[in-house]
Amino acid sequence: MSSTSKPSTTARSRRAPRRGPFAATRYVASLPLVDVSELARAGVRLVLVDRDNTCVPRDTGHAPAEVRAWLDAARAAGLSVCLVSNNFHTAEVAASAADLGCAVVDHAMKPSPFALRRAMRAAGARADETVMIGDQVFTDVLAGNLAGARTILVRPQSPSDLWYTHLLRALERLVLRDVEFLGEEGAKTGTGLT
Repeated sequence: MSSTSKPSTTARSRRAPRRGPFAATRYVASLPLVDVSELARAGVRLVLVDRDNTCVPRDTGHAPAEVRAWLDAARAAGLSVCLVSNNFHTAEVAASAADLGCAVVDHAMKPSPFALRRAMRAAGARADETVMIGDQVFTDVLAGNLAGARTILVRPQSPSDLWYTHLLRALERLVLRDVEFLGEEGAKTGTGLT
């Protein structure tokens, strides 16, 4: 699917734009639906992506072809990509990063923003040139917001999660109750990542 045939990554919620630490800049159904050319036009130079259930489904351990193609397109557009993961299985995270051709920061301790800032320093990117893409409000979105980056929340790839993530998902449903995700039926588009 070409980037011109994809819907814009600028879906907005039904209510007025939300502000605050738990609100993402955008909501998109999956990583492959994020428009790479729009990121580049918006001045993004660095894409920070979560590993588990954003790039790699927890129940398979391997990134799907669509995610690999998206990462290739991001790099072809001149964007740097770094996997930022809370996963403590260093060897698994490093293997995923190598397989996907990404830089990596593991043991990230999100929602703490320090690992994101470390990735930005390593890539030579400012916070306003960075987007954090992940599947969890209370880790990925909060960390990105605390680091000053733009944030895109995607739906988890798999229902498989750690036991404590299942508890956080229940809270997320409350936070996201009126939010539309681009790529899901009925979602509307907005006017950009800025």
